[in-house]
This record gives sequence, structure tokens and C-alpha cells, in this order.
Amino acid sequence: MMSMCMMAMTASAFTMPQSASFRKPTFLSMSDDSVKLGIIGGGTVGGGIVEILQSKESYLQQLTGKTTQVKTICVRDKSKPRDFQIPEGCSITEDTSSVLNDDDIDIVVEVMGGTTLAKDVIFTALSNRKHVVTANKALIAECLPEIEAHITSVNEGSSSPVQFQYEAAVCGGIPIINSLQSDYPGDQITMIAGIINGCTNFMLTGMDRDGLSYDEALSQASDLGYAEADPTLDVGGFDARSKLKILMRLAYGLDVDEEDISCRGIQELTKDDYEYAKKLGGTIKLLGVAESLGDGKISGFVSPCYVSNADSLSSVNDATNAVEISSKNLERTTYIGQGAGRFPTANSCVNDIAAIAKGDTTESPFNPPSEGAKFVQQYDSVFYLRLKYRDQVGITRECGEICEKNGVSIHSILQNPVTSKSNAAFVIITERVSNTAMKKVVADLEGLDWMKGPAFCMPVLRPDWM
Repeated sequence: MMSMCMMAMTASAFTMPQSASFRKPTFLSMSDDSVKLGIIGGGTVGGGIVEILQSKESYLQQLTGKTTQVKTICVRDKSKPRDFQIPEGCSITEDTSSVLNDDDIDIVVEVMGGTTLAKDVIFTALSNRKHVVTANKALIAECLPEIEAHITSVNEGSSSPVQFQYEAAVCGGIPIINSLQSDYPGDQITMIAGIINGCTNFMLTGMDRDGLSYDEALSQASDLGYAEADPTLDVGGFDARSKLKILMRLAYGLDVDEEDISCRGIQELTKDDYEYAKKLGGTIKLLGVAESLGDGKISGFVSPCYVSNADSLSSVNDATNAVEISSKNLERTTYIGQGAGRFPTANSCVNDIAAIAKGDTTESPFNPPSEGAKFVQQYDSVFYLRLKYRDQVGITRECGEICEKNGVSIHSILQNPVTSKSNAAFVIITERVSNTAMKKVVADLEGLDWMKGPAFCMPVLRPDWM
């Protein structure tokens, strides 16, 4: 079963001749009555695209005024049986140049995953003046400025710009890309807060609702196909960070290096944290958060966050994704739906194909860059700080002294009954302070002899007690 969090195929199994990289561009002009597709990647999502196109053939023709034909599908192993019906007249190949060098193909749909061969495929398709539809969030996050520059170069002086569509790259079936491209030109986005990784949200739901440990939740996610054999990109927050980078460019016109975005995964969360969250009246979600701080300054991070039960994001459970946009005119708008999977992801790809077939165009698929936007790593928040300890006199006093020294005010201290020395822990909730001040507090506390292991610190999203 395909992971709901990661969609990838082994790129090395596809072939791409060296000569395909810089083929002389031809001028693309779709037929008046048909659009021909080349799909690179015939796995779960590629098959879903074919099935949707077949089932909606009549409607799509009415909508776009054109028939949509899948001419070629490039796969890793063409001898492998497919779980979908190959369209009549469609050829199966292992050679990407059969798609990229075919002048009859109007749109290249890349759903193979990875960032190596997939990059060559996308750049060559654009150079050959073929429209591109992709679900490849990792490649876009890694190469966004390069992709944008290539699109600009290819379209320079053209009255028929080549289109680059990527709705499926962020949150699968949720139309968040299209919304950020078209629904906020007269608005000002102040904050994005999103549950943008289905695997981790499934795990955290189990830890909250069913009392599972982290290891138990990960095992369940693996058994159901939500977690990869190596779940690091999901549980470490890196998949969410890639998506957040793309959302930040669309919302704020800001290009930021992924490595500069603070990223903390869910591996350190325990049952105790969920017990304390319930005591506070909320739960814990892995969130990607970006916020406008004024004067063009934008902050962003990926981290587990305490979320109040009164907050709309608290009730988004299992593998579901949600993105909440706070803006000056619309206040809060929340987009909720399936963030991955065969048909949610394929549906977004088909929507992009239909938009191109209709003739919808955009000069800037990532929205215009903002010259005044600047990424800063400092932000203010209320923080939840969990400390494991060896019992001794003066612990509370030392915590207070360290917080005072670093300018951090304590809002409250919580402690559940201690059932054994191994799980002795308490929680500090701060007032609103900077994350840099909290880092200093954590470093100072971890140097004390009564501390057992590292401290765990996470932001509190919109505390309802303040």
C-alpha cells in the first residue's frame, strides 16, 4: 500500500539519454480539438490519473472543448502488471525521451518522485515547450528559484507561455496552491498554520485518542502503509518543511533556504505530553507555521505545537491535512482534506491538466517575488517546556532563576502524580517570549545536575488562556 506521506519511485530505473537534456526547443501549439499527455510514472498516482481521465472523459471534453488522450506512459519496469487499464492507443516505455522528444505530446505529467532524474525530466520538458504537471514537492522546494528562472527563460518573448502546474505537490487533494495563486491578490496574509503531513497526524491522533506510545503509533502507521520503511522525512518534520517553503513563497513572495527553517519532529513526544495537553484543554499537532511580523519580516518553523480544543486545527485527525490561512480581509480560512493517496493526488493532477487544456495561463506559477520580504529565525510565542528530573531540593527555584536571567516569565507549572522515579517530570508554561530566549533557557537547564536527558520545548498556538 502506498504511503500517504511520501510518493516516490526509484528514479534510476527510468532511462534518459544525455542528448535529451538540451534538445532545440520547438514551439508548442495544442491541437484545436485534442490534448496529448505523456505520463512519467505509472505507479499509484499515475494509475489514478489514468482512471480519472477515463471515468470523466465526457465531462472533461465538455469543460475544455478538447479530448484528452494519454499517448505514452513511462514506467520503471514495463513488464510489471498495472492495476489500471491502459488506454487504447497508449504505449508503455521505460525511456523518458519517448515522452520528452515526442512533438505530439503537449503535456508532460511527472509523478515519478525524486529530485535527480525528475529534475532533468521537468527541465527538458519545459525546454521543449511542453507544459508540465507535477506532484513533486521535494524537487520544487529544493529547486524553486531555478525552476522559476528556467520557466522565465523558456517563455521569454512567447505569446503562448508554457505552463507549470503543481497543485498535487502540497497537501495532495486540497486546492491550496490554486487558492493562494488566485484568492488573495487583494488581501494580506498574516499567518499560515498547517497540518501538512498525514503520516505524523495519523500517529499523533493515535497517541492522543488511543493513548499509544510513539513506537506503537509508528508501528500502526507502518502497518497501514502511511509510513515509509524509513519514516525520517515524515516524523522528522522535513516533508512538512518542504511544503511550508512552497507555501511561504506563494503567501509572502519569499524564497527561503529549507535549512534555515527551524524543524523539529515528533520523535521526542511522549504519552506524558498528551496527558499534560489534556490537562491544559487541548492536544498536540505537528504544524508548519509561517507568520508576517511586520516590516517585511517573515518567520517560519515546523514543530509539534500545543493546540487548544477551541482551535479548529485540534479536531483534524488521522491522515487528514489542514491549512489555515489568517488574513487581513478574510480573517481565518481553513482548507481541510486528504493530503495524499492515489485519487486525492491524482485528482489535483487532473485539475491541472484540465486548466491547461482550457487555456488558463499564469506568467508566475509561484506568485511574484517580494523584494521587501526577509526571513527571520526569531519569533515570539508562548512555550510548553517539559523537564525530566532527579528529585532534589531547589529545583523550582533554579528554574525560576534561569528563566528570570533570560527574560522569560513563567505563566504556570504543572506536574502529574509521579508514579516512579523513571517518569518524574513537570511542565512549565511561559508567557509570550522569543524563541531565542527559550533556547537559552533550555541550554541552561540542560546543564543542571538534576536534569534527566534533554528538555522538550514546543510553541503554543494561540493560547486560549491569554
